[in-house]
Amino acid sequence: MELSEHIKTANVEDVTLRRPFHPALRGTLCVTSHHLLFSDGKDEASWQLLILLKNIDAIEKSVEILFGYPRAVGSSGTITIKCKDLLVLQLEIPGMEECLNIASSIEALSSLESVTEMYPFFYRPSHLTLSSPWGLSSMEQYYKQTERLWDRWRVSTVNSDYSVCLSYPSAVIVPREVDDDKLIRSARFRQGGRFPVLSYCHHRNGMVIMRSSQPLTGANKKSCKEDELLLQAVIDGSKLGYIIDLRSAQQAQQARMTGGGFESKSCYSDWKRIHRHHERDGHSVLVHGSEGTDNTLLMSSLAQLILDPASRTVTGFLCLLEREWIQAGHPFQQRCAHSAYSHARLKQECPSFLLLLDCVWQVWRQFPLALEFSEALLLRLAQEVYASDYGTFLCNSEQERCAAGVKENTHCLFQSLLRPNIEEQYLNPLYEPTDLVIWPSVHPQSLQLWTGLFLRWTEYAQNMEEAREEVWSIVKEHREQAGPDRTNNMLSTHCDTLTPFENLMDELTIL
Repeated sequence: MELSEHIKTANVEDVTLRRPFHPALRGTLCVTSHHLLFSDGKDEASWQLLILLKNIDAIEKSVEILFGYPRAVGSSGTITIKCKDLLVLQLEIPGMEECLNIASSIEALSSLESVTEMYPFFYRPSHLTLSSPWGLSSMEQYYKQTERLWDRWRVSTVNSDYSVCLSYPSAVIVPREVDDDKLIRSARFRQGGRFPVLSYCHHRNGMVIMRSSQPLTGANKKSCKEDELLLQAVIDGSKLGYIIDLRSAQQAQQARMTGGGFESKSCYSDWKRIHRHHERDGHSVLVHGSEGTDNTLLMSSLAQLILDPASRTVTGFLCLLEREWIQAGHPFQQRCAHSAYSHARLKQECPSFLLLLDCVWQVWRQFPLALEFSEALLLRLAQEVYASDYGTFLCNSEQERCAAGVKENTHCLFQSLLRPNIEEQYLNPLYEPTDLVIWPSVHPQSLQLWTGLFLRWTEYAQNMEEAREEVWSIVKEHREQAGPDRTNNMLSTHCDTLTPFENLMDELTIL
């Protein structure tokens, strides 16, 4: 079925548009295969993009019928559009039939299931070509750039055809002394084939973070010698390793009744299994929950942000997301099919990636000088993961992206974000690089609502955006006058002269 066949009514005139921070507009509404367009009719160039249809999470219809006849003159309808980025729009449409046709068209086109019908396969910006590099780094490139891995680790292509693990990339980093046959046997012992692979190697002490899924010990307490040898190879030369099970002890025990389970002390004698966070004593760790595609990736990513200064730069952070979420097989298409407003609640849906961004925002707020990127980058990613012009977050794994031809037929979001004129929009004006570990407080009183996201379409958020622009102007002014070394001191001095509104430094995490 052609996309155009979903459009029952393409254009409607005399539509009233109501949206936050804008006066009501009357004009023409146009439905295309992937967008809603609106024009107030003032000139030929007045058409403006109203919304990407993929961004729509739910719509509500109400029809006003006059004189008891649906088609009577004066009949009209209102469509309320609730978006995945929490924006709410209202369209007042004359004519009940037109209103229902528009609503039906939006419902069909906003819920396309075929990946190749989605807008990233049609998006062709002038500043990008399909021959441009897709992605920032491969696993092989990451290995070559990380010299401390060369002695004890290797790149394995045992999963080159995705037959060992559907959700893993074609190349993974594993202990050098463990051959591919052992990896295959370990994969059979782990849920979904997600055997332990390297996530991060500490730049000072060489200790590592591994990640995997749960072992399939089951009620009979099965074991796998190859899996045991793999983990033993990780800590050779060290006295101890930690297995951080992200489930509670009770959940781990219950998993055995359905074929899952946990690593037993008798089989993994040099590993200590814990159900709480404990990464401060210089030992290697293996992180997993059940499937290893959600909380596991969340924890490994946050640990790297805390430990690794390179992950706190714009490029480093995007590379981290690419390696730990996209290449590692987080099922974006399943998890991000709907958002907060949807009436459908599918079992596979879960805002895991949004939770990561929220956690990073909490770190950014507590350490406002330590991250090179600003809140604006996190907000952009939160929007793109649910509805995007780019193919970066399409599909559930590298295998699915290869099958759909995503890399050959769509553009990469991360490459676009790193263009010089674009990247500047996402920089933290107060960034000061540090090699120190940044340990955030997780006490309830230290955590706050991410107002920039959850109150994004309120007057409060608009005021905060004006305050951020004021901070930028202050920083740029003093950099021009005195250079970057004295910027923060001058900023503090300047704060004394700000109006009460502009002095919302605690809200902006500046002080």
